[in-house]
Amino acid sequence: MRTETPQTIRLSEYRPSDYLIDRVDLDIHLDAAATRVRAMLALRPNPAGEAGAPLVLDGDELVLEALALDGNTLAQADYDCRPDRLTIKQPPRGQFSLTIETRIDPTANTKLMGLYRSNGVYCTQCEAEGFRRITYFLDRPDVMAVYTTRIEASRAEAPVLLGNGNPVASGELSGGRHFAVWDDPHPKPSYLFALVGGDLGRVTREFVTMSGQKVDLAIYVERGKESRADYALDALERSMRWDEKVFGREYDLDVFNIVAVSDFNMGAMENKGLNIFNDKYVLASQETATDSDYAHIEAIIAHEYFHNWTGNRITCRDWFQLCLKEGLTVFRDQEFSSDERSRAVERINAVRTLRARQFTEDSGPLAHPVRPREYREINNFYTATVYEKGAEIIRMLKILLGEAAFAAGMELYFARHDNEAATIEDFLACFSDAAGRDLTQFALWYEQAGTPRVAVSGHYDPDNHRYRLDFAQSTPPTPGQAMKQPVVIPIALGLVGPHGEEVTGEAHGMAANGVFALSRISDSLTFENVPVAPIPSILRGFSAPVRVSLDLDDGALLTLVRHDSDAFNRWQAAQSVATRLMTRDGERKDMRAADALAEALDGFLADEARSDPAFAALMLSLPPESEIAQEIGADVDPDAIHQAREALKGHIAARLAPRLKTLRDDLESPGPYSPDAASAGRRALRNIALDLLATAGADPHQTDDTDGLVAAQYDAADNMTDRLGALSVAIHGAGIGDALRGRLLTDFRARFDHEPLVLDKWFALQATAAEAGTLGRVEALMQDPAFSINNPNRVRALIGAFAMSNPTQFNRADGAGYTFVTQQVVDLDARNPQLAARLLTAFNTWRVLEKGRRDKARAALESVAARDSLSRDVADIVHRTLG
Repeated sequence: MRTETPQTIRLSEYRPSDYLIDRVDLDIHLDAAATRVRAMLALRPNPAGEAGAPLVLDGDELVLEALALDGNTLAQADYDCRPDRLTIKQPPRGQFSLTIETRIDPTANTKLMGLYRSNGVYCTQCEAEGFRRITYFLDRPDVMAVYTTRIEASRAEAPVLLGNGNPVASGELSGGRHFAVWDDPHPKPSYLFALVGGDLGRVTREFVTMSGQKVDLAIYVERGKESRADYALDALERSMRWDEKVFGREYDLDVFNIVAVSDFNMGAMENKGLNIFNDKYVLASQETATDSDYAHIEAIIAHEYFHNWTGNRITCRDWFQLCLKEGLTVFRDQEFSSDERSRAVERINAVRTLRARQFTEDSGPLAHPVRPREYREINNFYTATVYEKGAEIIRMLKILLGEAAFAAGMELYFARHDNEAATIEDFLACFSDAAGRDLTQFALWYEQAGTPRVAVSGHYDPDNHRYRLDFAQSTPPTPGQAMKQPVVIPIALGLVGPHGEEVTGEAHGMAANGVFALSRISDSLTFENVPVAPIPSILRGFSAPVRVSLDLDDGALLTLVRHDSDAFNRWQAAQSVATRLMTRDGERKDMRAADALAEALDGFLADEARSDPAFAALMLSLPPESEIAQEIGADVDPDAIHQAREALKGHIAARLAPRLKTLRDDLESPGPYSPDAASAGRRALRNIALDLLATAGADPHQTDDTDGLVAAQYDAADNMTDRLGALSVAIHGAGIGDALRGRLLTDFRARFDHEPLVLDKWFALQATAAEAGTLGRVEALMQDPAFSINNPNRVRALIGAFAMSNPTQFNRADGAGYTFVTQQVVDLDARNPQLAARLLTAFNTWRVLEKGRRDKARAALESVAARDSLSRDVADIVHRTLG
């Protein structure tokens, strides 16, 4: 484990590598405890580097077996070698070859970086700095080489041998061993290297590209689970076709392979031609996967495939440019999902994720720009800011430039930087050139941390039929950035009349697509010939990742709920009213406003629920407790927030109960299960209706048999969505009997005892129960035979769910939740530093808590910081969190 004081890496200090590697020939002999790696590197001095500099190669826990330069064994005096570094003191001035032999232990590699074993399958994870755990190398993304990989293994142990690129040779060897050779003709950085060896089943399909090239598609999974990869394979084919149609990007190899493994620190990895996935994002059947699982599989399959061009063919020059590949590719996968499903629903879901993860990050001690200026451990910057906010920047660019100019900029980017390692400046220059626009101020989105706030006020002049909107923007201070400059904020907007009619007016300064670009600290937009005082519909489609303060009363917001032509803003208006109701103090609470919200929702359900049930389900969902905490902003009491949310939920549920009962009956699935968007929408609405009915049933004045409703759905379910929906209500719903909860938990465990991905759901549901006994239950579940501290999915399902998704119990007033989580972080740090560091980010909001909790959280964090031999990953997070 790397425990040395980490060096701070700064963007301002970037300089090119002194050497380049043109070709890499790898010969890897797989063995469970002693894999031998022979790497033959063709090197040359970089004209942009320092002439005559020593060659310094990165390593991490490596054992050097042999070393030769131009075929001659190097004398020990000619090099320095440590487990983390190999230095050739005086390399040749021209081209030369270096042959390095190392020995590694895949079975002992619990960090899951480099080459390791997962349930007997050899696999790799090299992003960001894992290749240095396989061989000594210039392990940086701006060093791109062509790779040929020979893999040798026992045929009995690993009949399947996969590598990057195309297969070029294979054969049998003595002693029951065999080999395969893979060649990737496209230059790539070392973080995209991959290999897999194991006994795996597969599903296959042939894909024909738009130019007629045949591509063999295959997904490799644990034997016996091949049928569960069918949906992922279908999603892959649809992704490839979509990328051809929308972005003109064609696949460039003869094969495309995906391998699903059960031990993986990330969701998936886009290695060239050989994607490696966490199996939860590949395996699905109606009995074991929810509709959300199917949607995530579709999105992540697409995301990793889209990286073939935005990440692989064009990679990032350095890790500061990580958002260039990740933010752009998230935008692409969101667009794909929007085209495949409901655009409005997908947009709302994306914004919910952004607010829950990235807005929270942007307001805490771990806030950083989309392109960081410095880092100490790059693994800690695979964040919501880089991914989700990075995607929002691309979306804003498209909104500001328009579809045609955006498409031209993308085409120029692909043509200009193919097979290069690019920067944000390179990317933006393509759009500036294509559109003839100066994007200097827009680039501030990449440089400034924090979520901008936009205050909007409207003023109507009835005598002159003139309406003016005043805008003001500000961005709060963040660590290392006290002062902020104004950014370019595209604000899509419209005007709605008092009876719901769309109001038109002549506005100067607003684009034809209804977008006003706010680029100054304050500005105004005036509409002429406006016949009535309108209600402004601001930030339609969530056109920018900002917080909006709008001077509308509840009545105006409810008019938007009923009539706004923009689906996102209808949903947002309902969320805003609900947030106000949950954050008003006791003296100002007026349940007539809650009744008015319930009435508006009831009318919506009567008119529109059947036509778009997925959207209706979102309309019925109250803001999560994390968003309410963000709205309060200081001295947060998680228990009070939970109580306020449950009270409003119960009030609305009681008034909607008759409508919800009718909807549940009307939306019962008419035929066999299908994961398509329409069917999933019906199930989503039925399940939220069940949850609300259970909440209404907790009211002593309600006489319905809520337990019976929940039990009936669970027992009759023919799919995981409905079964898990009922179990979730049994665990989280108010008023559900202990006997029913116990029966369903026991049945679920017995029914899916040999299904690891389903058991993750069982663990997570129990870890997120907002009740006093949950911590004790989580501690007991850690002793369950099915729990393994070495499996990232299981740790995330139990400990991660408790820390990240149970605000009342993680933030217990006695501090026991903090103590428990920090103990787990310390234990995990020695095994898997990446997983430990991500778990520690649960403390990101500790500074906004009320004083008692705040003091206890600080003490827990200080106990971690005081320990010796912390990994670089955990040390970086804990010190930044404490500030």
